[in-house]
Amino acid sequence: MATVMEIIQGLSQVAANSYDGAREEDGSRKMMGLKRDEEVPLTDKRVIDGFKMRLHHGNKLCVMYTTEVLLSEIAEKGKYEDSLLQDVADVVSFIKKEFRKVTGSSLSLTELKDKKPEFDFMQTSLVRTEVKVTCHYEVGGLQDPSEEKDAFREKALKGMEKWLSLASDKRPQNDTRKPEKKDK
Repeated sequence: MATVMEIIQGLSQVAANSYDGAREEDGSRKMMGLKRDEEVPLTDKRVIDGFKMRLHHGNKLCVMYTTEVLLSEIAEKGKYEDSLLQDVADVVSFIKKEFRKVTGSSLSLTELKDKKPEFDFMQTSLVRTEVKVTCHYEVGGLQDPSEEKDAFREKALKGMEKWLSLASDKRPQNDTRKPEKKDK
């Protein structure tokens, strides 16, 4: 099982390998599950999409997918959200494959049921809209930091109790001061 540091370094390397125009070892174009991976003729508009990820609360991975769409494409709200969720699933699949390639071990990501995907639509012009989808996953192999803090707290309390039990009223042999009178 990978350590916390190995998982974080692996995720960091996956993010570093996901730049636009990234290539595989054999020179072929790296497929990341993004719309920009598809070949488009130069006369067509450039597809603007990408993703980023953030590790938070110790064992939670937040994947944010951003794309630019035409307003006419999002007219049917339910269908387009399913399409966006599929794009995020493709990105998560890429993250897992690239993590395995970089570290040699697998990455377990399970979608959090208590957090629904967040959709943020921002109109940039009368024709275009920027869409940001945020999904939260739990990373397997990482502990929740609150559990780690509790274990550390218990260990510290045991050490303090042991130190306090060493207290004594006896004076050392080399102490030549006059004994103090105790208040009653």
